[in-house]
Amino acid sequence: MGTIKNISRRGFVKVVGLASGGLILACNTSIFSDKEKAPENLIDFNPNLFIQLNSDGTLILIASRSEMGNGVRTSLTSVIADEMEADWNKVIVKQATGDTKYGDQNTDGSRSVHYLYETMRQMGAIAKAMLISAAAQTWNVTENECSAEHHFIVHTSGKKIAFGNLVEKAKTLEIPTNFKLKNPKNFKFIGKNLKSVDVKEYNNGSAIFGLDKRIPNMKFVAIQRCPVTFGTVKSFDKTATLKIAGVIDVIEIPRVEKPFGALGGVAVIASNTWAAFKGKDALKVEWNYGDNKGYDSEKYMNQLTSNVHKNGKVGKESGNINRAFKNATKIVESTFQLPHLAHAPMEVPNAVAWVQGDTCEVWAPTQDPQTARKEVVDFLETTEDKVIINVTFLGGGFGRKSKPDYIVEAVAVSKAINAPVQVVWTREDDIKHGYYHTVSAQFMKASLDNNGNVTGWLHRFALPSIVSTFSPGVDYAAGFEISSASGVPFEIDNLKVEVGQAPAHVRIGWLRSVINIPHGFSINVFADELAHAARKDPLEFRLQLIGNDRIEDTQDEIKYNTARLKNVLKIAAKNAEWGKQLPEGHAYGLAVHYSFYSYVASVVEVSVINNKVRVHNVFTAIDCGTVVNRNTVKAQMEGSAIFGMSLAFYGKITAKNGAIEQSNYHDYKMVRMNEAPKVYVEIVESTERPTGVGEPGVPVIAPAIINAIFKATGKRYYNLPLADFGLV
Repeated sequence: MGTIKNISRRGFVKVVGLASGGLILACNTSIFSDKEKAPENLIDFNPNLFIQLNSDGTLILIASRSEMGNGVRTSLTSVIADEMEADWNKVIVKQATGDTKYGDQNTDGSRSVHYLYETMRQMGAIAKAMLISAAAQTWNVTENECSAEHHFIVHTSGKKIAFGNLVEKAKTLEIPTNFKLKNPKNFKFIGKNLKSVDVKEYNNGSAIFGLDKRIPNMKFVAIQRCPVTFGTVKSFDKTATLKIAGVIDVIEIPRVEKPFGALGGVAVIASNTWAAFKGKDALKVEWNYGDNKGYDSEKYMNQLTSNVHKNGKVGKESGNINRAFKNATKIVESTFQLPHLAHAPMEVPNAVAWVQGDTCEVWAPTQDPQTARKEVVDFLETTEDKVIINVTFLGGGFGRKSKPDYIVEAVAVSKAINAPVQVVWTREDDIKHGYYHTVSAQFMKASLDNNGNVTGWLHRFALPSIVSTFSPGVDYAAGFEISSASGVPFEIDNLKVEVGQAPAHVRIGWLRSVINIPHGFSINVFADELAHAARKDPLEFRLQLIGNDRIEDTQDEIKYNTARLKNVLKIAAKNAEWGKQLPEGHAYGLAVHYSFYSYVASVVEVSVINNKVRVHNVFTAIDCGTVVNRNTVKAQMEGSAIFGMSLAFYGKITAKNGAIEQSNYHDYKMVRMNEAPKVYVEIVESTERPTGVGEPGVPVIAPAIINAIFKATGKRYYNLPLADFGLV
């Protein structure tokens, strides 16, 4: 619960960028649980939610989170508007700049609505209560005689007064403590299908994405970076580049040795993007490749695999795994190998920056404007009050745009040439110089008794940790990467999780669903393999493996509920008509996973004909607690299906001599429209607290596809992508 204040009469109004004159409420709320220490900037009153009601009736919300197709601006607005009984057509959203006064602004981890929902409801209810009080005073009646309805306060006599006409009276009032939240059965927006508040701008082309931003006298910049991660410039020849029409200058920018610092390289400054790109191609650069030149992803995978075939560091242990294996009727073992992955959002990294002395203003598609601001402040050796980060719309993010290295690049060039610039990455830059999802090898071993019950479970994995990006030299998985394996939702008495060594050779970053991709894959495929070994139906076996309904004793703020996990599995199976006769060559596969506090199951129908795999139907069920916007949840599950299919069929980043081998969508492919299946989504009705939506739908897709292929062909695949096997 946050602290809500009426700041209409405070000087603070100017700071948050709202015009004076309206009723302005602000709230600070921490994303940190009681078991975590909140940063100092969240202890004082630093609001991250603002609403302003103006005398003309317009309702303005300052959105502190980034919009990248996730629908967050609509969700943040609708909750407040619902509790206020506001007119949806009078809602306006303004985007927050990157600033600690907005609380946590990092738009990843599927947590925006999860953390802000209750506070948004309170803000709406408080605003409504203040308007009711103002109307009651105006009419000299009791508040009990008044109610809110569609942007009006209505008296029992039938007379009514518009919200806007009550602003002057309401903004003099103190924050009430006796407000009431709506009964969920009376929700008008929450849980319904709402179109995006930004849909008009999307449709008419007025929405400003990072690539759309223009300011006077702006130069355009393309950067040639070292093919080998962390390499540096030895020398360069700009003769040919300067002969290209539109090229203005060529300069070197240094590598900034920070997790989100610029990689460094040679920057081409031009009067247009095309000239900058052509100039970059014409550059002749000699590089200091450094120690990473020896990185070979194939040899590295062999080493990871070797590491998981020997004892590792124990991450979790319960019961006696050795005794379970010794007494087993049957032992099943499998090894899984998954490659690096790239984000490859449609909009490449880009940023506009204008450094003037010790001040700087940035316009960029960023998921984390506060981190971007800090990186710029550190680079310029200035203070936060002199740096402004403006957040544009994002043409996709998937976690890539949480890392502001591309913003630091723009700032570095602007400072060097004393002019506003726009740095634009090419698709090749994006694929070859990103923060990659971790590569992994996993070894699974389980024991079965006479009845086909799992008596022992060993999961050993090795993967370069995300922590290595922040602390070079870290070569074992971190706690959160271990917990996704150790928190396996099965009722098994004897369980052991071990971690193998895995030094990083590229920048490792989070990608949509993060560690749940490799662990969700191996756990679901292996469980299906165990079902086959036990000669049991995969659905019934999985339900049996999950076991009794129980609340797991976890350290998280929300306790894990196995009944909810089994429920989504049953729903997905029911909607797919699990067990029905399918056409020849067709088969079903299933997977279920818990991540970001949400429960998701998918049943996938594939066909394997002439050794080619095609996905025809995806039946997904999600339990994400209270749903704010059904349209958003459905869209996220549909997008997750396509995203997960792309990873299963095509996703693979490899390195040779330290350089990434892939470069564009021709060799880092995505699922195309003609490959897209029908996706059916059922959202479980719930009154529980809202949980994640953007990421939880991804982990189940690839393993469900693999399990379906096995059912259709009798052949099981343990490595991805399927393109490596000629299946697509």
